[in-house]
Amino acid sequence: MKITGSILTKITLGLLIAGSMAACNNKTATPSATTPGTTTTSTADKGTTVYINTDSLLSKYEYAKDMSKRLSDKGKTAQADVQSRDQSFQREVADYKKVMATLPADKRQETEQRLQREQQELQQYQQNASAQFQNDQGAETSKLYDKLTDFAKAYAKEKGYKLVLTYSKTNPGVLFVDPSMDITAEAVKSLNDAYAKDKK
Repeated sequence: MKITGSILTKITLGLLIAGSMAACNNKTATPSATTPGTTTTSTADKGTTVYINTDSLLSKYEYAKDMSKRLSDKGKTAQADVQSRDQSFQREVADYKKVMATLPADKRQETEQRLQREQQELQQYQQNASAQFQNDQGAETSKLYDKLTDFAKAYAKEKGYKLVLTYSKTNPGVLFVDPSMDITAEAVKSLNDAYAKDKK
C-alpha cells in the first residue's frame, strides 16, 4: 500500500477559489512567455478581476504547510503499521513452510486455512487504512478550501473585485495574466496573520 506522496500537488490540482472555473473558459490567442506570480503589486487596480498563484500560496501559507506535515505524518505512520503487520505475516508463512512437510494433513489444512484468513484480514486492514487516509486528506483539503474561499470573498468585497481567479503551473487554466493583478502576497500575509491568531 502506498498512501504517501506529493500532498501539496494533489491539493493544488483540486484547489479552486471563487470564480476559478471561469479561467478554463479564458481563450487567449497567443500564450505569453511571461509567467504570472513572479511580480506582485499591492494595488491590483487594473480592473475588477485579480488572481492568486496557488503554487506560491501553498508553499508560503503556514496552515497549508502544517496541514501537509500532518497528512504526511499520518501517511507514514499508517504505512509503517501496515508494513509491520505484513512482515509479521510473512514470517509466520515462512515458519510454516519450514515445518509443513512434517505436519499431518489435517494440521496442514488447518494452518493453511488460518493463514488464508489472516491474509484476507491483512488485505482488508490495508484497504481500511488507505480509505481512512483518503478521508483525512479530503477533510483537510476541504478545511483549506473553506479558508481560502472565505478570504477571497472578504477580500473581493473589501477591494471591490468581482472575480478572484487561481493560477497554477501544475494545473494552468490561464495562459497569461498581467502580474499587476497578482494578490498572492496579500493573500499569504492575511491568511498567515489569521492563522497565527487561531493558533493562539
